[in-house]
Amino acid sequence: MGFSIRKAYANKNKHTKEITSQTFVCYKEESQGIDKRDPLVKNPRQEVRCGYGARFSIKLDRISGKYIACDFVEHHNHDLVPQDRIYMLPSQRQISTTQAIEVELTLESGIRLRSAYELFVQLDCEEQISNIFWADTQMIMDYAQFGDVVTFDTTYKLNNEHKHFGSFVEFNHHRETVIFSAALMYDETVESFTWLFQIFLEAMSNKAPKTIFTYQDAAIAKAIPIVIPDTNHRLFGMSTTQLSKSFNAFLMDYLNCDHNLMEFFMHFERVLYEKRYKELEAEYNLSQKLPKVSIPTLMLEQVAEIYTKTIFEEFQNEYVQSIETSIIGTIHDGESTIFTIRTVVDGKKR
Repeated sequence: MGFSIRKAYANKNKHTKEITSQTFVCYKEESQGIDKRDPLVKNPRQEVRCGYGARFSIKLDRISGKYIACDFVEHHNHDLVPQDRIYMLPSQRQISTTQAIEVELTLESGIRLRSAYELFVQLDCEEQISNIFWADTQMIMDYAQFGDVVTFDTTYKLNNEHKHFGSFVEFNHHRETVIFSAALMYDETVESFTWLFQIFLEAMSNKAPKTIFTYQDAAIAKAIPIVIPDTNHRLFGMSTTQLSKSFNAFLMDYLNCDHNLMEFFMHFERVLYEKRYKELEAEYNLSQKLPKVSIPTLMLEQVAEIYTKTIFEEFQNEYVQSIETSIIGTIHDGESTIFTIRTVVDGKKR
């Protein structure tokens, strides 16, 4: 656990320029100043300082010529940064020459820390590999948190031999893509998808998703009710199509048809690393920066402390639009009432 510090002030001897006293504070000390930019900017500055007085002061002892502690306030009114995200603190965003050389050698050699994998292989009648499934510990943990809804996609084709990359993915609480598991599909039959869904269920401690989105495919449609009959099966909609396209575009930067099996796994680890780094970065920002509340209402101030930045901004936009909405017409047809409303979106009435 840790936090960053900054220099609050220092007193110097006017003649020798020697520092006679100095105070260090956590970089979240004091309150955020007024943002002097246009209040209607789309990306307002997030608030970092949260108004508390943790500090450490020293002064020069004229007799001994050494600095001594003269004031120390330990209390923090915010969460400290966990060990796995300390390197993101402003005071830790530098590496030594030795560390830089180690990073360079690691990248050149392709060496990476290996995670514990759940790896399953399906063989055909000639004892040849037909399909491969894998999930690591972090994928399984992510599924336990965010796996109520799953998007299964095999539209990303790795090569001209029709070998498809299959992925079980969804959004996390930062609206970032989270990967639950992956597969290499050498054939796409009912039997293969049935095997795949059974292995997926086994790896996830037999917790079936409540809803699964897939593209339209007869083999998938037959396999789902066999393995997970209580799961709602839906075809891709706008949001899932966007998720699929963005994730496939992301894969193109790392995976190509020239990779053999070992190279594929090595490059896929880079995909996982990039996605997980983004989540760590979002978690760090969440713990250190407060979302900008555009209207100081009790409701917005409460949810700002609970929601992630992305979800809060979506909620706040909907909330602001709701209070700017007015009813301009009403039609009664006996059994129901139809309201015509006017709202303001981006400064324009609709």
